[in-house]
Amino acid sequence: MQKYTAPLRVLFDAAERLLSRFFPPEWNPLLNLGALGFFFYWIITASGIYVYIFFDTGVWQAYASVEYMTNDQWYAAGFMRSFHRYASDGLVIVMLLHMLREFSLGRFRGIRWFSWITGIPVLLFVYVAGITGYWLVWDKLAQYVAIVSTEWLDHLPFFGQSVAGNFLSPTSLESRFFTLMIFMHIAVPLIALIVLWLHLQRVTKPRINPPRGLAIGTGLSLFVLSAVYPAVSQAPANLAEVPGSVGLDWFYLGAYPLLENLSGPATWTSAVVALLVVAAIPWLPPMKKPAAAVVDLANCNGCSRCLNDCPYNAITMQMRSDGRPFEGEAVVDPDMCVACGICAGSCPTSTPFRRMSDLVPGIDLPDRTIADIRADVHAEAERLSGDVRIMVFGCKNAEVAATVRSNSVGVVSLNCTGQLPPSFIDYVISRRLAEGVVIAGCSENACYNRLGTKWTTARIEGSRDPFLRASVPRERLKTVWAGRLGARMLRAQITTFDAVLSALGPYRTRHQRVAAKTTREAADDE
Repeated sequence: MQKYTAPLRVLFDAAERLLSRFFPPEWNPLLNLGALGFFFYWIITASGIYVYIFFDTGVWQAYASVEYMTNDQWYAAGFMRSFHRYASDGLVIVMLLHMLREFSLGRFRGIRWFSWITGIPVLLFVYVAGITGYWLVWDKLAQYVAIVSTEWLDHLPFFGQSVAGNFLSPTSLESRFFTLMIFMHIAVPLIALIVLWLHLQRVTKPRINPPRGLAIGTGLSLFVLSAVYPAVSQAPANLAEVPGSVGLDWFYLGAYPLLENLSGPATWTSAVVALLVVAAIPWLPPMKKPAAAVVDLANCNGCSRCLNDCPYNAITMQMRSDGRPFEGEAVVDPDMCVACGICAGSCPTSTPFRRMSDLVPGIDLPDRTIADIRADVHAEAERLSGDVRIMVFGCKNAEVAATVRSNSVGVVSLNCTGQLPPSFIDYVISRRLAEGVVIAGCSENACYNRLGTKWTTARIEGSRDPFLRASVPRERLKTVWAGRLGARMLRAQITTFDAVLSALGPYRTRHQRVAAKTTREAADDE
């Protein structure tokens, strides 16, 4: 599946990199698509409530009430109508981009099938809400949309009488139909919000609010667009006439010419098949699920750090089952675990300094254990040569660390940068396995496993357990959030870091520095 998504992935990576020239990482729109979707939703809700105050659901009054808002009260209700319309467009755009980006990253398989499947009805509900919004305006375009939509619905066996019959003549349409439409226009987004809540149930700490600066910029953009290009209606609908030429909104209504000109069975069959294919994508072909994290109770004291750091709600704390004098124990749900290893990186027993016993942490990945990582560190260290040696811990999802491997640069692969316990940095430097350490991972704020780069940074800064010891020289550590297109950036950073380490000289422990100082002072006294 990865080879099919690779071209789209490169496209999104390039777009993300381009936008990073204009936005700081936390403001990059492509890295905040879900949060922007919620932002647009709240704008739609607030502006919709205001517009509803002035809307009349009568057959003859609907168009007139919208025209009043647009022309007589353009400075308030008319402006809110435009705000409502463009926020709706923005919601559709970010939802489609979010879906395509997750597809390009492969984040729709394994346990992520749930988010993919629950995202499909949300997109459909938003589209249905948009279509009902066209009907409420009741202009020529609304008449066209109503006729084509109802004629298409009439091909279903669910309706006792023709729905399109409501639009045969001016006398056949009743005001209660508009009451039904506005009910759907309000109820469908509320249903979508409930499904969105389900959509986020398997995600820890979801980002549902964009950064303040991005929210302000997006709001101002909608403001300017609404002022410069306000939403307006076409001529009023007239059921006594067949709609002739209408200004079709291709953004929402691109499929309507097909619905109008192709047979109902053909379009319904195509729609159902397309929907089934999209829904089946997570299992095409079946995915070999990585082994879930495993808890070793002999080394687990129930500290709950793994619970707090897991990005996917795969860990819970339960009552102790082995009789040891601890309050709880970590329990992993294999159906929720993606084998990112962030839990192992958070465990205080995941320290490479352990020599008196086997390196078996309280929680670990069977397919990529902490002991495996330590063994790889030693294997790489033995192979390195030169005055300046660098150990790179690289996230396999970023796919760039291997490009810098050389006689003086060792590379150790991680499932995620969050899998690396901070003590490994101390271990490499203090044991003189290398003069410096580089952590290379996904682009900042774009971690494949959502929280890996964030937790790694917090652990190094000392704001999240487990901390990197204050005695570890930070000048011998560099984090490079290069991303998948950052091979050149990583090589440049390695070159610069090499020069810094060369100037620092060999690492000496605190005791060695004290001894050297004492020797110098004794020599000066002589």
